Amino acid sequence: MDAIITMAGMDKSDDRGEPSSAPMPAHVEQTVRSIALLHAKHYQDASQAQRSVDRLTAFTGRPFFLGLVCCAVILWVVENAAASLLGLRSLDPPPFAWLELAATVSALVMAVLILVTQRNADRLADVRGQMTLELASLTEQKVAKVIELVEELRRDSPEVRNRVDAEAHEMSISSDPHAVLGAIKAIDSEMRADTAPENPAAGHPRA
Repeated sequence: MDAIITMAGMDKSDDRGEPSSAPMPAHVEQTVRSIALLHAKHYQDASQAQRSVDRLTAFTGRPFFLGLVCCAVILWVVENAAASLLGLRSLDPPPFAWLELAATVSALVMAVLILVTQRNADRLADVRGQMTLELASLTEQKVAKVIELVEELRRDSPEVRNRVDAEAHEMSISSDPHAVLGAIKAIDSEMRADTAPENPAAGHPRA
């Protein structure tokens, strides 16, 4: 984690291309540390089996593993095909039933590994999404409060002409998350209703 923070602080370079030794601002360091702690906690909460699955999925997703599989398949096909042509006993003569079975089982295992890894990644994505939603809601409330204070300062200041700003008044009111969610659902339902295909049986009267 300290390495991540150190790398984040070296975002500036001098003319010679070397990292700058300027200290990282406190708020940036706090943000980077919070993100690193979030990822570290997610990794610590995972079971040993989940970590093993993640490492195995990461290994099988590398180009090296793809090349290894291709080489193994080519070697298996060439060896068994050559043995059949030479009249020797081969482990898997054409059409390579054992190779097909191995490929099917491997595909099934890979699909399960990807699903397990994706499920673990979705948990972290849900936490990040919830945190982003909460921060957005808090930011909206703070901005509304700042606008409200600015409007009060404008009304109380004798040097500024008092006038009614309807838009600023509306922006100074914090939005209700439940009302916003209801509006989004209502608009989504209207759009689905507008784009839904008409019933083909409705335009054809019965004989």
